[in-house]
Amino acid sequence: MNRATAAIEEFLRHAGVNFQIFPHPPAFTAQEEAAKAHVPGRDWAKVVICFADRQPIEAVLPAPYVVNLEELRKLAHAGEIRLASEHEFKSLFPDCEPGAMPPLGPLYQQAVFVDERLAAEPEIVFDAGSHSQAVRMRYADYAAVVRPIIGTFSQVPMH
Repeated sequence: MNRATAAIEEFLRHAGVNFQIFPHPPAFTAQEEAAKAHVPGRDWAKVVICFADRQPIEAVLPAPYVVNLEELRKLAHAGEIRLASEHEFKSLFPDCEPGAMPPLGPLYQQAVFVDERLAAEPEIVFDAGSHSQAVRMRYADYAAVVRPIIGTFSQVPMH
């Protein structure tokens, strides 16, 4: 178990919620991870790191969707918004493999915004800081621990 996975486990245990950490074959996109973990894409919580008025925030949405930055900007009451760059991930999530950050904003001092499509799911699954470990938990428990702001900012990807 890497440092991030251990920190996530400690964070969730301390919160007193039920969760399961489980291994899956390595994968590097949210859709691949969902498939390899045998989880429906709608239940896989993809984390997109953005900067809203220069503050890092976590946008959390189902794997098959993409972030509508304008809708997220409005939800965050921000003047400007942009996607974080890969090199910014390293300083924001030093213990996580790049692109495998969990949607646990309080652990990283970040506000969390969850798309209503994901909030409607009874259970969610997400990266445990690595591309081969995942966390499964009830959405209600996740929301109680993280206290995300819920809104509509996901959209079907344009091809």
